[in-house]
Parts: sequence; structure tokens; C-alpha cells
Amino acid sequence: MKNITIADVAKAAGVSVTTVSRYINGNFKKMSDATKQRVQQTISDLNYAPKASARKMRQEHSHMIGVVVGDIANVFSSLLFKGIYDVLQPAGYDVLLMNSNNSLETEQAELTRLFTQQVDGLILQPNAKSFAPYESILTAQLPMVLVDRETLDQPDTVAKVVSSNFDASYHLALELAQKGYQRVITVSRTLAEVSGQSKRIAGFSAGAEQSGQEFFNLETAHQSREWLEEHLVQQIEEHPEKTAVISLMGPVLFDLLAIIKSDKIVIPYDFGLVSFDDWSWSQYVNNGIFLLHQQPELMGQVAAEKLLQQIQRTPISTATYIPVETISKPSI
Repeated sequence: MKNITIADVAKAAGVSVTTVSRYINGNFKKMSDATKQRVQQTISDLNYAPKASARKMRQEHSHMIGVVVGDIANVFSSLLFKGIYDVLQPAGYDVLLMNSNNSLETEQAELTRLFTQQVDGLILQPNAKSFAPYESILTAQLPMVLVDRETLDQPDTVAKVVSSNFDASYHLALELAQKGYQRVITVSRTLAEVSGQSKRIAGFSAGAEQSGQEFFNLETAHQSREWLEEHLVQQIEEHPEKTAVISLMGPVLFDLLAIIKSDKIVIPYDFGLVSFDDWSWSQYVNNGIFLLHQQPELMGQVAAEKLLQQIQRTPISTATYIPVETISKPSI
């Protein structure tokens, strides 16, 4: 495959090489929004990795690591980054944090900027379902670890650190069946192409099928709290079976608790309630909420350690699954 150059990008975008260089370095003065979008899209379409060949030739290290998270406003991302920073900073590395905002287009732009900084490695919470957008990182021989989310066709040689989402969800479905729950409703909010929530849905679905439970998922991305309230209440009213409702990510739990309060729902009598992650505050809600805790700080620490091993050319195990902790509370 031809190595894409900055000149190729400029030609395809219909702009000068200087314009592309300014975009890559974040110099947007006198650059229209239309030009920025065209250059960004062209870089993404051509899978351009700036200075990849130059990086191979240089001998010294920048002692900088790039980290790209899906949503910097999510507490999960903050805890993940803390785990990464707590390992890399004492090892002598500056850590550059980027936010993709769950957008593949934004993610590619952030990766491009990290390449220009000549970072020594990358930790990435990916947005793409396919691994193809990250092939340029391998071509540049840049150490990389994917964290939290799994792409479908990720090469076996690429390191990843993820939660044991499927196993935890599968076993909880079996436990719920033993407690007499005949129906399981998961509530998801999937904003990127790929999400750890998909593994959770698959685990609950498989466990419910084995246990003879009914299973249903409510996808709430781009929907209002009122929409969720209407559809959740409808599901509960139309199905009298004993039901467990599972929040597949921490922020969804806030919406569910608001609905529970406004509709005067009593937990666990009207339905059982479980959530992935709440960062310790739900213990103050009634008698607490049954939780599945992903340990994002530990995930970040392991990812950072794997990256350091790659930089030091130490052999590593490419896949690590972090156990999901169960915190039992009387909400089911």
C-alpha cells in the first residue's frame, strides 16, 4: 500500500500543503469551517498518519504518551485516565489527554494531532467497530493499547484491556433467574460504533435464553428521559412477570432513578434494579443498588503497564480481561 504523504492529502482536499500543515498543528486562524472539515475528512478517508516515517528514523523519545477517551465528561473516563496517569507519570512520561466525544471523525483528528507531537505510545478507547481506522498506527510501529472497547477484527498482536462484561452479565442473568425474575430489561445508551454495552447485552441475552427468561433491551441514545419513562413504564405495565431492570452504564442510572421517583415506583417490589457503575454514591439511595463495578482505575493501570512494556520491547500478553466486581444490595 502506498505511503500517503501530506502532499497527497493536500491534493485530494484541494488545498495547499501549508493549509494541511496548519490544520495538523491546530493553527486554524483564517481557516474556514468548510476547509477544516474538508481537510479532516480527507485525512480520515486516506488514513493519513503524519510523520509516521519520520518517527521511525528518529532515535530519541519524546517521553509523551497520548490517551484518547470516548467521553471526558463520563466519570468512567476520569477514573480510567487516573489509573493511566498514576503509572505513566512516575515512569517519567507526560500524558496528553484527548476527548473523541464518541465521534470517529473527531477521534481521527485527535490521533493525527498526537502523531504530530511524536508521542511514544497511545492508549485508545476506540470508537470504530472495525480495526481499519487504526491500521496506520501499526504501520508507524507505534506502541498501542486499546482499552474498554473491543473492535470486531482487532489483530491478535494488538494489546487490549477490557472488562469481563459478557461473563459478568451472563452469570447475573442466571442469578436473577434463581431469585425468581422471569424477565430482564437492559437499558443502554450507545453513542459510538462500538461499546462495552454490546457485550453486556449479549451476556444477559445468553443467560436469559439459558434460564428461560424473557429478555428485552431499551436503547436510549438520542432519546429523552420522557421517552425512556414512557417505554419503560409500558414494558412494566404490559408484562406482569417479575422483572429486573439493568442500567448498562452509570449515567443511565440517573435517568432511571428520576423516573422511579416521579412515578413513585418501589424497588424491588415493582421491579428489581441493577446498574453497571455508580462510583459509590448509590449506597445512599434507599438501602443501596445492586452493582456491577468495572474497576476503571485498574483497567487504566494495566493498560499503562502494557504500553510501557511495549515501549521497552518486553513481551506482553495481548489480551487482559479485568474482572467485574459484584456489589450485592437489596434492590433485587
